[in-house]
This record gives sequence, C-alpha cells and structure tokens, in this order.
Amino acid sequence: MTKPTDTRIEALRVRSLAALAGSALALAAAGAFAADKAPADSRYQQERSVCTGGMSQQDRATCLREAGAAKDEARRGQLSNGTSGASRDANATDRCNALPAKDRADCVARIQGPQAANQRTQTSGSVAGGGVLRETTTTTTTITTIPGGSAAPASPAR
Repeated sequence: MTKPTDTRIEALRVRSLAALAGSALALAAAGAFAADKAPADSRYQQERSVCTGGMSQQDRATCLREAGAAKDEARRGQLSNGTSGASRDANATDRCNALPAKDRADCVARIQGPQAANQRTQTSGSVAGGGVLRETTTTTTTITTIPGGSAAPASPAR
C-alpha cells in the first residue's frame, strides 16, 4: 500500500524535474539568442564608430539611425547585405518595371551596363564619388516623305 507522503514526494519529484527541464530549455534558448545577438551588436558598434568618427557620407543623426535600424533587422533575421547578383538584378528589374512599357528595354540595358550583350551603355563615376552615371546610346532611323510621294531614308538620328 502506498503512503500519502510517498505520493506527495513523487509529485514533488515530477514537478522538480519539469521545472529543471524548463529551466534548461530557457537557458539554452537564451544562449542561442545571445549568440545570434553578438554579431549584430558587434557590427552595430563598428557602424556607430564610423558615424561618430565622421567617416560616413551621411550626417551623424542619419548614420546612427540607419545603424540602429540595421541592428534591429539583423536581430530579427531580416537583414541582407544585398550583394548577391540575383538580389541586385531583381531590384534593378523591379525599378525598370515601374516605367512605361516603351522605356523598359532601355532601362534594363542601362542597368546591365557594358557587360550586356548590346554594349550600348557606358558607365562612369562611383557611389563613393557621389553617383554612378550610366549613358545608353540608341540609334534609330527615320523615314521622311519627299514632296512628290517617294520615301527616302534620313540620316540616322541619335
């Protein structure tokens, strides 16, 4: 026969083990969170020193705000550095898709730059220098009608 004290002791053991398991799980989760948080905090400190040292091309307040926003996004796992080719291409294409249909092909040609098959675009400048300038030359031919009814090709227009 089981004594009432044995039942209470057993219930206490079960509760203690459950509490211990819960504590271990919480500790492991906190450790994982701290591990994920460390790179974001380290990066934030680096960006903050750039901002406060005047080495950014932004004003100090904007630089600090952007650094804080990047840290928050990194902690949420939503920050990407945008350096993958697919990411850049998708962003550029999305920007071109916002233009009228007749201008999209030229927009894509400008974005692809001189590495594109058409070689019609020249790129100069730099982001650090204030901007990248892409110039695309499109040659078209127009047909003019001569009084008398015949058509003659005009010189190529630029």
